Formats: sequence, C-alpha cells, structure tokens
Amino acid sequence: MVFDKHGKSILRKMFYHGYVGGKHTSIDSLKRSFASHEKGNVEKSIKKLVKMNLVLNHPTSYGKQYSLNPKKIQSIKKIIE
Repeated sequence: MVFDKHGKSILRKMFYHGYVGGKHTSIDSLKRSFASHEKGNVEKSIKKLVKMNLVLNHPTSYGKQYSLNPKKIQSIKKIIE
C-alpha cells in the first residue's frame, strides 16, 4: 500500500492521541495541524483511509466523527513507523 504524507500524518496523529474504536474526533480537529492550503488534501486522504477500512466513520448527532479501526491497529503501527 502506498500512502501519501497526509495519510501517514493523519494515522500518526490519531494513534498518538488514542482515537481508537469508541474514542473519536472530528475532521476539523484532524485538519488543525496542516497548512490552510493542504486542508482539502487532508479531507481526500481521510476518505481514502475510510475506504481502506483503516479509519472508521462514526455518524453522531453533532456531525461525522472518525477513529482508527481497532482490528487494523497492527497494520497501522507498521504504516506509521
């Protein structure tokens, strides 16, 4: 699997903050650490990660939330190393 720098950064940030399984975060908080001109690429990368089943989408009453797939943690650790 080939990951762009945004995808790896997103996975690294989510893993570091412990957004796994039931603990989730919004797309806005994931975009905070990126430059303003890269935020569109971040959204595309998150969509790709959801399609790859590495990131899970949690629809809530206050918007979409995202977390890492706990079944794929070993794969995610290998990717972010």
